[in-house]
Amino acid sequence: MVVFLPIALALLLGISLGCLLLKFFSVEKVPTNLPLGSMGWPFCGETIGYLKPHKSNSMGSFLQEHCSRYGKIFKSHLFGSPTIVSCDLELNMYILQNEEKLFQASYPKSMHGVLGKNSMILVHGDLHKKLRNFAVSFISGSKLAPEFLLFVEKSIISMMESWEERKEVFFCKEAKQFTFNLMVKHLLSITPEEPIGSKILEDFLTFMKGFVSLPIYFPGTSYAKAVKARKRISSTVKEILKERENGNMRKGDFLDVMLSTRRLSDEEIVANILDILLGGYETTASLMALIIYFLNHAPHALEKLKEEHQTIRKNKEDGEPLNLEDYKKMEFTSNVIHEALRCGNIVKFLHRKAIQDVKFKGYLIPSGWNVFPIFTAAHLDPSLHENPTEFNPWRWADPAMSKKMTPFGGGPRLCPGAELAKVETSFFLHHLVLNYRWKIKGDDFPLAYPYLEFHRGLPLEVEPTEKKMKNKL
Repeated sequence: MVVFLPIALALLLGISLGCLLLKFFSVEKVPTNLPLGSMGWPFCGETIGYLKPHKSNSMGSFLQEHCSRYGKIFKSHLFGSPTIVSCDLELNMYILQNEEKLFQASYPKSMHGVLGKNSMILVHGDLHKKLRNFAVSFISGSKLAPEFLLFVEKSIISMMESWEERKEVFFCKEAKQFTFNLMVKHLLSITPEEPIGSKILEDFLTFMKGFVSLPIYFPGTSYAKAVKARKRISSTVKEILKERENGNMRKGDFLDVMLSTRRLSDEEIVANILDILLGGYETTASLMALIIYFLNHAPHALEKLKEEHQTIRKNKEDGEPLNLEDYKKMEFTSNVIHEALRCGNIVKFLHRKAIQDVKFKGYLIPSGWNVFPIFTAAHLDPSLHENPTEFNPWRWADPAMSKKMTPFGGGPRLCPGAELAKVETSFFLHHLVLNYRWKIKGDDFPLAYPYLEFHRGLPLEVEPTEKKMKNKL
């Protein structure tokens, strides 16, 4: 019996390995009208090459090589599953518009551990609609509320004034602190001075690191730390929730909105708050950093932006705060924002899965296969955009541009915070271009890693303009 045990184990291992290999290579037996492509190595497929870091204002070598060899729609094996990769704008739009009909969100299992099973990013159907409706109500109310806009502007001015005595500003850190403070204030009525705010931020930063790390749940790994950080954030929010209910306190924030109807469980409330914090914190901060980067290399665009904001300020009293009417006048500012999104590509792609066989342009997308709409490819497609890598806000004078890019997704899962991010960024640019000059120190640039980041944190030299100095005197 002892003699045969190693043989039996080896046989069992061989059979298991054979089954895995058979499963992997069985993708070649599906109908022949699949797009062309390569399935890569067994088990890992082409995932490593796909995730190779590259400048976010480029497609990266993986997509460039595959599109050149196979066309804009090709097959691959990514994140453990057979996948159709779409660098075609028409197919991307088709995928987004047929959410829950032909396709549905299908993120790697590792993300479920970090985000939680009730995350709006992961759930489908009625639960997704319910959670998204709450998020939309918060964002719409915030954008229109004068007190929110006033808090945004005061926070911007305070942040910029803190730069004046510093020789170097790491802008990414500053922007993230700014957007985090905005979100926790209007989600939970927590101000930057409160210790609980620092506690949530510390856990949230740990959460963010694990969100884009290798999914290895082992003590000490970024992923394991992120899962634990999410649990701590969840406990903190639940404590606040319990205090509100037991003390019958109301503060007029988003938590109150969710508690007033009680249509969500405690876990769903936590997930909704974390989703909004994730979107409002990371995306808006990245957008601001991208604009700083591109304007630093586009003096004509910067000058045009200054002229627009000087005109807006001329029609206001000294110190008078901005409002929504001012925001609506910021037409070139809007063009700058959209061009930064097109060139910088905060979100490179989305995870989707075909829930039935789909035929498109003569190709078959088999049911159960993953489908990745690649936004970067369409945003930098020379057949859609003249000189696509050039930062040119004037191209947005063409109304058709809005149909050629998808920085906030689309369809039923269109990012609910898109307009709020634009308002915050526009107010930020108003005070920046009128009152400060800046220069990027060293050679820093936006990387797709796979999510957008600046490796050095975008270090800046910032100084007040002459007019700003005179006003202070």
